[in-house]
Amino acid sequence: MLRTHTCGQLRATEVDQTVYVAGWVQSSRNLGGLMFIVLRDHSGLIQLVVDLAQEPKVAVIAEELHDEFVVRAHGRVRLRPVEMVNPAMPTGEIEVVVDDLEILSRSLPLPFSLAEDKVGLSNENLRLEYRFLDLRRPSVQEMLITRDLFIRRMRQYFQDLGFVEVQTPILANSSPEGARDFLIPSRLFPYHCYALPQAPQQFKQLLMIGGVDKYFQIAPCFRDEDGRQDRHYGEFYQLDMEMSFVDSEEDIWQIMEPLMLELTSEFSSKKVIGLKDGRFPQLTWREAMETYGTDKPDLRYDLTIKPLSQVLAHSHLSIFQDVLASGGHIYGLVLPETEKLSRRQLDELTALAKTKGVSGLSSLIYLGENWQGSLATKLEDNILLSLVKHLSLKGGETILITAGPGLQACEALGAIREEIAGWFNLKDPGLAAWCWIYDFPFYEVGSTPTGLNFSHNPFSLPKGGLEALKNQPPLEIVAYQFDLILNGVEVSSGAIRNHQPEVMYEAFRLVGYEPAEVDRRFGALLKAFKYGAPPHGGNAPGIDRLLMALKDYDSIRDVYAFPKDTQGRDLLMGSPSEVSQNQLDDLYLSWRQDTKK
Repeated sequence: MLRTHTCGQLRATEVDQTVYVAGWVQSSRNLGGLMFIVLRDHSGLIQLVVDLAQEPKVAVIAEELHDEFVVRAHGRVRLRPVEMVNPAMPTGEIEVVVDDLEILSRSLPLPFSLAEDKVGLSNENLRLEYRFLDLRRPSVQEMLITRDLFIRRMRQYFQDLGFVEVQTPILANSSPEGARDFLIPSRLFPYHCYALPQAPQQFKQLLMIGGVDKYFQIAPCFRDEDGRQDRHYGEFYQLDMEMSFVDSEEDIWQIMEPLMLELTSEFSSKKVIGLKDGRFPQLTWREAMETYGTDKPDLRYDLTIKPLSQVLAHSHLSIFQDVLASGGHIYGLVLPETEKLSRRQLDELTALAKTKGVSGLSSLIYLGENWQGSLATKLEDNILLSLVKHLSLKGGETILITAGPGLQACEALGAIREEIAGWFNLKDPGLAAWCWIYDFPFYEVGSTPTGLNFSHNPFSLPKGGLEALKNQPPLEIVAYQFDLILNGVEVSSGAIRNHQPEVMYEAFRLVGYEPAEVDRRFGALLKAFKYGAPPHGGNAPGIDRLLMALKDYDSIRDVYAFPKDTQGRDLLMGSPSEVSQNQLDDLYLSWRQDTKK
């Protein structure tokens, strides 16, 4: 071995021992008679001291050093003088007096500083191009270690509960999971493609049918969808789990909640709030939309949406009468006295509301004896009094009101709620607010020939089964589908699965799939259903997104060793890259000329 100790391992207990250490030169200072070198490896820092007069051979080598040279040093551990002790360093009481020094590798001048306090000044694309340098930063090293421990903890939890870890195929068939597939042309089967799995959905259901009672996997998933702050381009990892002989969401929630609480405690300093008898709050999809304007509500703060249609139905204002006459709804958001909005902020919120499909945003400020705001002189006195009673208003509170069809007004106020929370620092980073959202609509309006799309997961079981599919209006059917939310971030989706062929055929028929097409795309699963399929269900927390939410990373790219940039490029390895014509010929492919150029 090139070293007897790592840099961060040494302590005062090693004083007078001779040691070998190796690592990267963090910094070096030549003070004339003495040279001080701070050496770094994965474990931390240690200060080396070279007496230039007493060790002339070592001095020649030491004077060659620059930042990020890799060196090996031999020397004696000694206590630092009292006035030179560095309490900020775990090894700050000691130093190594060097009597032998070897340069193992040299470094070119760095393209950017590796200092933590300067990394924010570096261009992110430049850091991704030189990611091997960026990885040397202590915060990135800490992230990699945390991610490893995080996955180990999840794996141990499920193994202790008797779940079996099974690796499912990477080369799979195309499956509708809500995003574009990555397709892999086959060399052996011309004009046919594999698809990288968007999730191991069909395989884990087949495992249940195959008699694997409880399964889990740290599963890589691949989706050709644009990256964003909380979604890495192209690939991500999820904790995939499935259980046989379950028939309600509660069966899965009871397994997942203890794990999530343990992860919160072990990997964050957040305090869990909002538990009810030790359990996560549970909201139906409609309750979440009507109360918070989103199916990913952040429950760390209390701003809630209130229905106002009944109260404002008695107003003569046409802006409200027209919406109600067309079947729309009116909702309001009450802000405490402490959250006063400027004119500029109201204008910004109005513009935000319009992006959600409503015509505008009205405001009222209750001052006890009188009112201010855009509606203060337009609403009748009896309506204003009704609002005070209906909303239990206190002096100084502001009501933001909007109207629209369906849930559009709620969605607009949900976006406004989120914006206001940012302005007034309502998102306490020290809190963890978990909740389940369930009873998602099975279908939504879509661009298919039937006008419907699956809103969540096509393999979920609709509540009411075949009878619901045949007799209920499609947009009123709800599914055994649920999401797990942490501080406004969706960290998991799950469902009780459909395990009956006739239900699957009918569910896809309503979206426009003929039986032959269903057989072509999901033949293996349908075949398996016909040979005794147990009721089953599961979910799949996104490991990257969960870690990001617990550790408050700014971007999901911060939890990857080798992240893609915002456009999906690997700037270090140069992918996606061009391929040769010979490679294309092997796959029976040719590039189509771009007629837009």
